[in-house]
Amino acid sequence: MLKINYQLKKEHNKDFEKVRGNKPLGFGVLRTDHMFMMNYSNSKWYDPRIIPYQDIKVAPGAIGLNYSQTIFEGIKAFKHKDGKKYLFRADEHVNRFNHSAEIMCTPSIPVNDQLQAIKSLIKVEEAWFPEQSGASIYVRPLLFSNEDCLGVRPGNSFIYCIFLSPSGEYYSQGLNGISLLTTKKFQRVLSWGIGTAKTGVNYGSSLYILQKAKSLGAQQVLFLDKNGEYLEEAGTMNHFYVNNKNEIIIPKFNSSILRSITSLSFLDLTKKLGYKIRQKNILFADFIKDLKNGYITEAGGLGTAAVVTPVVEYILDNGKKIKVGNGQVGPVAKKMYSLFTGIQSGEIKSPKGWLLKV
Repeated sequence: MLKINYQLKKEHNKDFEKVRGNKPLGFGVLRTDHMFMMNYSNSKWYDPRIIPYQDIKVAPGAIGLNYSQTIFEGIKAFKHKDGKKYLFRADEHVNRFNHSAEIMCTPSIPVNDQLQAIKSLIKVEEAWFPEQSGASIYVRPLLFSNEDCLGVRPGNSFIYCIFLSPSGEYYSQGLNGISLLTTKKFQRVLSWGIGTAKTGVNYGSSLYILQKAKSLGAQQVLFLDKNGEYLEEAGTMNHFYVNNKNEIIIPKFNSSILRSITSLSFLDLTKKLGYKIRQKNILFADFIKDLKNGYITEAGGLGTAAVVTPVVEYILDNGKKIKVGNGQVGPVAKKMYSLFTGIQSGEIKSPKGWLLKV
């Protein structure tokens, strides 16, 4: 068990009043008063502490800055109507954090220590739970090498940090449909590399093509495999589609697809949802054909931040647009979103072990 040193401030910061009203919060913009930090060197973690939220002093030569030796997670915490606070699927997230640590050659952190640190910080910041409908506290654990060295190798010293962001919905338009650029010209990651790790480099590599996507009217990018043959995932979410048999199809996980906790959760919710959910390898050519002939009736993305993001249109590299179904958000996506957010908010009974009381 961690012996946490508490160094708490007496007054809330300027963002506090924003979580008390009904105005949109945005996603990931606000910060609470405090953060958790812990250091690593000489093969051990030490000095766990909760301190006022502040800049972190890092040398320009830090390995994490120069060579992207960094990992992170995204977890949501909710305040239920009875006032109790819960983390959603926190065990899955902290285990994935350690999976990312192995791939990125950073030290792991015992699961119980991670959960203790997260819960302790949330308890300090309980007053920050937003009152807006559908809002939550987004928990961001972050680990990076702060060793000042320009040699290309794993670092020997690290900083582990957790900070909190009271947040609204990821997409400002809510559960309205978005457009995806589907491209063969760029890849998110390479097979048998670091695709299953939640690391900054896998997100940074999508920024260039994301700008092109936005210039074409798309909000995100759907990437293909290294040969441009099979669907993989979007820049911030896994992908799914619904066929005219009301089956939900998710691309099969591989070495270049992040194992979304949201996707894994839906695979366990088949009975509650009332639709068959399965994974398969999806040929891009077949996907486009099935969009055009109406076999695919709905599509979307799955991820912690947005939960379910309906996709109503795909844009190809040549600018051609292909509508999904009738071009509107469909009933399956709506039901998926309602079920999942209902479980998170406590309005629908959760499967055993999915909610961790703070």
